[in-house]
Amino acid sequence: MVMSKISVLQKIINSRIIPVFYHKDADVSCKVMKACYDGGIRAFEFTNRGAFAHEVFRKLIDFAAKECPEMALGVGSVVDAPTAALYIQMNASFVVGPLLNPEVARLCNRRGIAYVPGCGTVSEVGQAQELGCDLVKVFPGDVLSPKFVKSLLAPMPWSQIMVTGGVEPTLENLTSWFNAGVTCVGMGSKLFPKDRIEEGDWQYITEKCQECLSYVNV
Repeated sequence: MVMSKISVLQKIINSRIIPVFYHKDADVSCKVMKACYDGGIRAFEFTNRGAFAHEVFRKLIDFAAKECPEMALGVGSVVDAPTAALYIQMNASFVVGPLLNPEVARLCNRRGIAYVPGCGTVSEVGQAQELGCDLVKVFPGDVLSPKFVKSLLAPMPWSQIMVTGGVEPTLENLTSWFNAGVTCVGMGSKLFPKDRIEEGDWQYITEKCQECLSYVNV
């Protein structure tokens, strides 16, 4: 079942925390996504970073349809339109990039897919909005800081911001971002410690997701 752009954006906004993950092993990726789903997550970003990542994504899509039916599964680290088209053809619910590419925006608009481009300046955020991006990614978050978000929202309060890069699964860090006014955050390696993945400690991930959601859903 294809989710509409509006319903996907609503899931992302309601989830508030979007796990960002890549692993070359499809089985590991599926287990991580299921652990997040069991922890209350309903939007998951699989990053296009390794060779044949699209083949892993295809297996994730099939797995999600059976085991995580309410999950909006999107693709991240997309920098060009051909790559976006490949994943859209495999039923990606949304497309995220580290940068803003107008060609990707036009493609996603044509196909009714949410595009969340990476922006590092106020001008880039404005350009993304002109291109029809409802949600914009501030990246890298650890470089720009919550102060950037707060300053951006002062003259542009209609902006919906997802911050990624350096977001930590702690009360202090998450509170600082949401107090600054972000709509949601993307969280990667700090949510998935390498040793926990190697041990197959999926319960840890589930509990960490539940813990993080308790910090932001108050």
